Amino acid sequence: MTSRMFIFRDRCAQLLFVAAFASIVATGCHPANSARGVVDRFIDQYYVAIDLKAAEPFCTGLALDKLHHEMTLIGNQKIDENTRKPVVHYKLTAERDATDHIEFLFRATIDVPEGGTFNRNWLITARKDADAWKVSNFDDYE
Repeated sequence: MTSRMFIFRDRCAQLLFVAAFASIVATGCHPANSARGVVDRFIDQYYVAIDLKAAEPFCTGLALDKLHHEMTLIGNQKIDENTRKPVVHYKLTAERDATDHIEFLFRATIDVPEGGTFNRNWLITARKDADAWKVSNFDDYE
């Protein structure tokens, strides 16, 4: 192969990488101040990291009440790096806009190390609280 072919192949690989990265960013990221962005950050803290305190700033109303109730039930039990955390994958299956809120329905697959895999549906509602979107309710079911 000539040096021109190496340069051409190198350039094609770079362009392919940039195009793939741009595609992932465009489809997978939601603005921080959007309803979906807040819901995704809530999911990351509540369901994935299992960090109720970190999920708190994303909540209001009934969602915040549920979170506080769960915190009292858990008490001083800590979830840290020694805790076997499940691997959580989720995807949006439906979105419904209403006049004062947006409902998101997700399908989650949860893989618990040495505990099996199961699926759950998450119904999460976001509403605008002042100038910011917040999770106002959440529920999960089979």
